[in-house]
Amino acid sequence: MFELYVDPESCFRFRLTAPDGTVMAVSKAFDTKTAAVAGIAEVREYAGMGHITDLCPAARKAAQPEIRDVPVTQGHEVRRIPAADLHGRARPLRQPAIGPRWAGVG
Repeated sequence: MFELYVDPESCFRFRLTAPDGTVMAVSKAFDTKTAAVAGIAEVREYAGMGHITDLCPAARKAAQPEIRDVPVTQGHEVRRIPAADLHGRARPLRQPAIGPRWAGVG
């Protein structure tokens, strides 16, 4: 979610928050609300296509994530239907209804 707000210096800013409320990014300061909204539009347009540039020093390596046993939860079963069988299963659903559509009209 994008949150538009006025910072302590009376400039307009926006922040991008995750569903749990974590602030993911904060914008630069904008002079007008219109400019801040235009900034949100630009982020929406380009964020999905953004390239990642690794500027981290090569000598520092990221810590390996620890491997833990995660308990298997009982969820709903996902059934996969082979693609070749999809049209055969959909065909009966597309058959026209038998009989008049509206009874007693006319």
